[in-house]
Amino acid sequence: MTKQQQLKQTIDFLSSKGITNPEIGIVLGTGLGKLVDEISIKKEVAYKDIPNFPVATVEFHSGKLIYGELSGKKVVVMAGRFHLYEGYNLWEVTYGIRTMHGLGIKKLLISNAAGAINLNYKKGDLMLIEDHINLQGGSPLAFKGANNFGNIFADMLEPYSKEINQKIKEIAIKNNIELHEGVYASVVGPQLETRAEYRMLQILESDAVGMSTVPEVIVAKQMNLPCAAISVLTDECNPKNLQPVDIAEIIAIAGKTEPKMITLFKEVIKVI
Repeated sequence: MTKQQQLKQTIDFLSSKGITNPEIGIVLGTGLGKLVDEISIKKEVAYKDIPNFPVATVEFHSGKLIYGELSGKKVVVMAGRFHLYEGYNLWEVTYGIRTMHGLGIKKLLISNAAGAINLNYKKGDLMLIEDHINLQGGSPLAFKGANNFGNIFADMLEPYSKEINQKIKEIAIKNNIELHEGVYASVVGPQLETRAEYRMLQILESDAVGMSTVPEVIVAKQMNLPCAAISVLTDECNPKNLQPVDIAEIIAIAGKTEPKMITLFKEVIKVI
């Protein structure tokens, strides 16, 4: 079966389950699943029940596609995403984005948990991604037949929609939410970075580092799908004073900051 046939089979299956005409796609990152509580849910489908869909393996990613209404719009939400470090390839990592696009989404919102490289940013802060650096050593558009899905020479002048970002910034001001803006560096992981690697990331002028998001955004660009992404900064990566990282603490910080991110997403959905 070709990749196009696989994708068509997945989309046909989900359409037959009643997932039709969603306007907004949302990807929920590590420790950021509570947005689902705000959705008036019409349909939930576990990844394992969707033909050709990868299955989330990280225990704090729930692994289901949720369809419903949020802020008066039809949304489809990936509760649980896929990472290269789980052993997936870049086609699988971005399969959900292509699926949501095939179902009809017009805009994409992405969240992730990331480490703060910019030492002015603190754990528990939010950062709107304004640009990125791909350090994952590959591209989700580099496979045979990729041009069947759109232009493989996707223009990355503006990977994140300036228009959506502007609206998010205005909403943050209105709701008194501190929102940094910066460059997100995406690495493979799953190990965290060494002090030397954090110094390198500072030299590259990145503001935050994580293990996701960039492949999804590249694929969105190929399909001319406007997107925006917010990082919840869960740890501070100061190479001069590096502390051991506790994943449980990262999840706890993500959970504490999450309500602010939910406010931004709920409000921006109304106006995009």
